[in-house]
Amino acid sequence: MSNEGYEVEIKVKEILGKGVCALGIEPEDKWIVKGDRVPDNMCSWAFSIMFPMLQVLRYGGEFPWEENKDKTTLCCIDPNNPVVFELTRIKS
Repeated sequence: MSNEGYEVEIKVKEILGKGVCALGIEPEDKWIVKGDRVPDNMCSWAFSIMFPMLQVLRYGGEFPWEENKDKTTLCCIDPNNPVVFELTRIKS
């Protein structure tokens, strides 16, 4: 792990509800987080929800409810069409 922490991959697992994101995010879309900036073409609302969990993964923490300690899953705040994201710590 560098001083910037681990990189974390954000992947869209699915979109619930009608299956359509208002910003055009689609299942299998991916981003790599290398710092504290919102990745290009990522929804800033979703990023704000996931930022605390990204920080945990970036700096070596884990979530006790997750079987794989390098991953976690969360949803964006759209109550009608929540986008389900999987965050994965990248260990090089």
